[in-house]
Amino acid sequence: MHERQRAVARTTRRLLLAAGLMFGFGFALVPLYNAMCEVVGLNGKSSNLTGAASAPQESAGQPPGLGREVTVEFVANTNADLAWDFQPKVARMKVRVGETAEAVYVARNRAAHEVTGQAIPSVAPGLAAKHFHKIECFCFTEQKLAAGEQKDMTVRFRVDPELSDDVRTVTLAYTFFDLHKAPADAHAGHTAAGG
Repeated sequence: MHERQRAVARTTRRLLLAAGLMFGFGFALVPLYNAMCEVVGLNGKSSNLTGAASAPQESAGQPPGLGREVTVEFVANTNADLAWDFQPKVARMKVRVGETAEAVYVARNRAAHEVTGQAIPSVAPGLAAKHFHKIECFCFTEQKLAAGEQKDMTVRFRVDPELSDDVRTVTLAYTFFDLHKAPADAHAGHTAAGG
């Protein structure tokens, strides 16, 4: 009987170790996935290149004012766990390719306490992602809102003139997540599995 208890304890330790490793591996995959999406333009994620790579093409010999216009649509979503109102000030705008444009989103915290959120951007169609450059964006950093606080959040962007002429509309979507809620839930599940 004593040997059976040791075998059960050994199996339990192995299962807990395996669960812990899988949990850690899951968290390690998130930055890897984001990096891969950024590099290959998968899932509509765009490059955040700045500087020479995102400089307007006019400086490379393209006459100013001859760029075509595309419509950029703005979409806002929040994760179900985030008690924020989040929306763009304008739903769409026409922008000239190669020129810098600016859009503003508004976020309001409905919770009775401070909440820290992180916006995850997505660009559609996926082929347009590598031609959509965010120069400044609220999605680059965490956003903290006090209880009841409302804040304007700006994104400055440029659509590359190399965007295919077939693409006439580009959609920029953001989903805000509660930075502290997701890890806490995952940790609670891990603790329950370990107990």
